[in-house]
Amino acid sequence: MRKRVLALDVGDRTIGVAASDGLGLTAQGVETIRRKSWDKDFARLKELMELYETDTFIVGLPKNMNGTQGERCDVVRDFAQRLQKKFKGSQVVFWDERLSTVAAERSLIAADVSRAKRRKVIDKMAAVFILQGYLDNLGMRVGAVPEEK
Repeated sequence: MRKRVLALDVGDRTIGVAASDGLGLTAQGVETIRRKSWDKDFARLKELMELYETDTFIVGLPKNMNGTQGERCDVVRDFAQRLQKKFKGSQVVFWDERLSTVAAERSLIAADVSRAKRRKVIDKMAAVFILQGYLDNLGMRVGAVPEEK
């Protein structure tokens, strides 16, 4: 069994959160944290770390479509730096989140979720897409397909 991880889609007003299953195969949406203050945001993340028994965060890095890093990446990196200071020993892994919100939006539209409901869950769903991409990549790197004997 792998250690669980939390994925974060960090925005100015919200933080979308997703968690991996115990096997590290699938991502499930957890919640959307409404940002209030650094202390309150980190207090909720601490509760989630304890609940999911993890100290590893996959943080979506909002690169530009051409792969460059702009102002939003600076904001996310600042958040991650504060996160690591607050939770000493935690691990932060940045994951390219280009199009995660677009994919989440399309998925919710395909599921016929109303616009009002989409607005409430879009960040959580984006975190799911970020985490699932990370988990899929991790599985490919560690040889998810067993070798024949």
